[in-house]
Amino acid sequence: MDIYADYLVIGSGIAGLSFALEAAKTGTVAIVTKDSKIEGSTNYAQGGIASVLDFDDKFEYHIKDTLESGSGLCHEDVVRMVIMDGPKRIKELIDLGVNFSQDTDDGQKLDLGREGGHSKRRIVHTQDRTGHEVEKVLLERVEANKNIRIYEYHMVIDLITTSKLVKQGIIASKSNKTCWGAYLLDIKENRVVSFLGKVTVLATGGTGKVYLYTSNPDIATGDGVAIGYRAGVKVANMEFMQFHPTCLYHPEAKNFLISEAVRGEGGILIDKKGRPFMHKYHPLKDLAFRDIVARSIDIELKKSGEECVYLDITHKPADFIKNRFPHIYETCLQFHIDITKDPIPVVPAAHYMCGGLLTDSDGLTNIKNLYAIGEVACTGLHGANRLASNSLLEGLVFAKRAAQKAALYLKNKKDMELRNVPEWDIGSATDSEEMVVVSHNWDEIRRLMWNYVGIVRTNKRLERAKRRIENIQDEIKEYYWNFIVTKDLLELRNIALVSELIITCASLRKESRGLHYNLDYPERDDTHWKRDTVIWI
Repeated sequence: MDIYADYLVIGSGIAGLSFALEAAKTGTVAIVTKDSKIEGSTNYAQGGIASVLDFDDKFEYHIKDTLESGSGLCHEDVVRMVIMDGPKRIKELIDLGVNFSQDTDDGQKLDLGREGGHSKRRIVHTQDRTGHEVEKVLLERVEANKNIRIYEYHMVIDLITTSKLVKQGIIASKSNKTCWGAYLLDIKENRVVSFLGKVTVLATGGTGKVYLYTSNPDIATGDGVAIGYRAGVKVANMEFMQFHPTCLYHPEAKNFLISEAVRGEGGILIDKKGRPFMHKYHPLKDLAFRDIVARSIDIELKKSGEECVYLDITHKPADFIKNRFPHIYETCLQFHIDITKDPIPVVPAAHYMCGGLLTDSDGLTNIKNLYAIGEVACTGLHGANRLASNSLLEGLVFAKRAAQKAALYLKNKKDMELRNVPEWDIGSATDSEEMVVVSHNWDEIRRLMWNYVGIVRTNKRLERAKRRIENIQDEIKEYYWNFIVTKDLLELRNIALVSELIITCASLRKESRGLHYNLDYPERDDTHWKRDTVIWI
């Protein structure tokens, strides 16, 4: 069974939905997502979107903050382009119906928050559930558009590229590597479907589930990076996994983030005895960049032997806390933590991948007709460490640019079409009776990544991780070709490959910079390493 569209969009977060709305002006769009359409990192984003929207702020200030956060690896032309485009993209969201919080003193103005690393208040938000509001409005607009169709519970297995078609005898030459769509697993029907598109867009989000502790939802298994790399897309800067400093520490809480905005509004990190400690690590104290704050907490925990530190905002008025952070307040209350009276127990957790599939300034990869936007991409905006609330901004800006570039291309290629792609061949594969192999390897990968390739690394830890991941990869490869594919097996295959890419990039970078900290190379080395780490097949 084949499904055709002008544009195939894989992922239903802010980047994928924004692209779809723009692309639907010039063609048909199929959006596929491996879970429900609302499930994804965008829906859980608390803080907001960074943009220059106040008379007291300037583009140059935001550019400077982003460049400093990126530790010398940001591509300044991309930074400048994204930031200067930001206000227009925010206005578009407002025109679509997104309700951002207003200044209580001036109902005509947006309430702008401040977060770590920002020199000014510039975070537009909807209290502490910005992502949910944006996702809800974008979905409403997408569902009302007759040119767009959403396919839930469909997971990508692999891209359909020129090299695959040469191998199958469909075309004769593979001189120009091109993407024609993807094979997807219909999870509910347990069958493989071919989705063909003149343009394919990977908007699959992040890789947080590679690590044992993460703020990401369960779907963040690095699928886009894995399938892109297998198809021959260049991958860059995978060593730069951002660990968010403050995730709720509670045995019954899962993946719940305590927004950076809490520190932006005066929250202070303290140890078990109530003593602030960030002044020891950076002049900006609790508003330092995320890599510094996460590493500082890691040092404090290793010194004290404690399991968590605490984020204290109890010195602020209770009404202010409840109105500014209603979702955080209610969620913590479920765990018997009243944040108006009690400091919040927090630990760092894997949060955001600053590397990914390498793209140009329009989101285009090195494979023809294949775009990557959002967290799956490495655009040059974030460098070695993403500035808070620049992620949703990047998704918006690159979705617009990618859709406009793709539409222009299709306009000049009206006859471009590919049909009769062979159906997925299961060969001699059978149903698995040993899913314990999948669950065991899944757990082992996440633990070894946390212990050996976490916030602080060493050469020896990276070597151990490399040896073990190679053995696990061999086991998965044998298992993959012997048994019929399932969602769990596909996700295991992807997190194993993404782990290998992170380890490889981290081993190549012989310095400490931004989110990559190696005790054997504790200093930043601009002479040799002021550049991206790029790998590909």
